[in-house]
Amino acid sequence: MTDQNAVPDGIELGRVRHLWQLLEPLHAVLYFAPESFEEAAALGFETGERWPSYFAWRAAPLGAAGRVQVGSAFYSFSPEMVARYVPAAWDVASPEAVLAARERAVDRTYRALLGDRIDSPELAEAAHLARRAAEAADVGGRPLAAANAALAWPDAPHLMLWQAATILREHRGDGHIAALLVAGLDPVEALVSFAAIGAAPEETFRSRQWSASEWAAARERLVGRGLLEPHGAATATGSGRALRAKVERRTDELAAGPCEALGSDGLARLADLLGEFWVVAISSGLLPMTSTLGMGRA
Repeated sequence: MTDQNAVPDGIELGRVRHLWQLLEPLHAVLYFAPESFEEAAALGFETGERWPSYFAWRAAPLGAAGRVQVGSAFYSFSPEMVARYVPAAWDVASPEAVLAARERAVDRTYRALLGDRIDSPELAEAAHLARRAAEAADVGGRPLAAANAALAWPDAPHLMLWQAATILREHRGDGHIAALLVAGLDPVEALVSFAAIGAAPEETFRSRQWSASEWAAARERLVGRGLLEPHGAATATGSGRALRAKVERRTDELAAGPCEALGSDGLARLADLLGEFWVVAISSGLLPMTSTLGMGRA
């Protein structure tokens, strides 16, 4: 009998998702840390809100990409929002300058968060295991994962850990977009349907700045497909919940390759090592209580 919660070599999909949940905060602190905003300001970016630096930090591995390319790769942001920041970001600083500042920002942020742990053998071991997983990731058809994987590896273990976490989270994110496409969920429908299963408050998903009319039209399309209840608050039907569960399962399956490369023992060891660093990131207060990924400090 086949285990429906495992990929063919026996790695449980729950463990694949757990690794992402451990790594995601270690990646995401970049977008919220004061050190990151200082580095962004030094380049000339506005820092009154996080979006100018967010788009620059995340899109820089793609080179001087335009709004269509970045919007496609990021998927869930409204085209108008993307156009507000891209390609204007490259008029402020070149992608090469942004990448150099990004590394400085990660270095400073991790040093501030981790203190003496920055030189621990546990962090070095975690970094090398995470790098091994990231180097095993198949980046074909995954633009953000491929762009980050093409960057040179830093020598410092804490920077290596962040880069590995970034490759792995973008690898998963690229696969998630593929799963959404197969499910027939366009960018705004993906947000509406995720909010409808209670992944986060609707206000959290509205940070992607789709207009009220675009949001309402997406709700109507999902109602027409039988995925949302037709009356009252936007609530997923049984079919809507089943479709989202299928999307998440397929995302886990597509993200499993790097975990398979580590094997069960290596994956367990990496998860154990990451635990204390995850706690530091979560308890820092930098990350929001909820996020469009369905996770947060709460």
